[in-house]
Amino acid sequence: MLAILERSSIFLLMNKLNIEKQKQIVSCLVEGNSLRATVRMTGIHRTTIQKLLIRLGKACAEYQQKHLVNLKCKDIQCDEVWSFVYAKTKNVPDHLQGKAGDIWTWTAMCADSKLICSFMVGNRDAWAAMLFIEDLASRLANRVQLTTDGYPVYKDAVERAFGSEVDYARLIKIYNGIEVLDKKYSSSDNCIGTRTEIVTGKPDPKKISTSYVERQNLTMRMSMRRFTRLTNAFSKKIENHYCAIALHFMYYNFCRIHQTLRVTPAMEAGISDHVWSLDETIELLD
Repeated sequence: MLAILERSSIFLLMNKLNIEKQKQIVSCLVEGNSLRATVRMTGIHRTTIQKLLIRLGKACAEYQQKHLVNLKCKDIQCDEVWSFVYAKTKNVPDHLQGKAGDIWTWTAMCADSKLICSFMVGNRDAWAAMLFIEDLASRLANRVQLTTDGYPVYKDAVERAFGSEVDYARLIKIYNGIEVLDKKYSSSDNCIGTRTEIVTGKPDPKKISTSYVERQNLTMRMSMRRFTRLTNAFSKKIENHYCAIALHFMYYNFCRIHQTLRVTPAMEAGISDHVWSLDETIELLD
């Protein structure tokens, strides 16, 4: 029994990573490497890397939940990006129903500062839309212009959360000559145009766009391996998926200098006065 306890203590000491090892792991993850690629690059066990991701992801989510408030944004774009956990919904076995399948990341971006103001991971239905838009509304300090795609559930969600205190428009895409409001990506689709629809208030027609937030979808797919299509790097558990997304947005908002802005989105939005280092991000664990 004593020998087992001694071996366990040694194992725990080996698993306690110093700050440099933690930085090495986080750097690999935020630059789009999978867990197994990170194992090969760092020599650290996958379970240890996964535990660090979960702990740090939760800390990043908590920090952003607390500090992304009273935002003085003027122009917000919203969208949702598809992924899946364990398997696509049609392939989920019975014993994992409700714990796996298609999952969506809802994002709201400030078009001026490029800050991700709010994000949520969940289903793509009216209830999820309501929770997401209500969270977004609670973080804003003033009236904004809001643009979404043509997905119908946004209308009721925006009305519930903002009432008439918003300038809201929809950008509806036309695929193969047909307006499609409930659309999921397909490589065979051909978007031949768009039309705008003013829903509430007086939105500026020149700012009715979802280009920035849709470009963020690409950033997510390039920066998180689990979002890359047609691979086996997809998330196996919802918790891991959510924590990876929270870490990504923390790094994107606070650590990564935006190529056009020359500062981080958090600095441009007035939330931070400096570029965060990975050390500061990891210190959130404390």
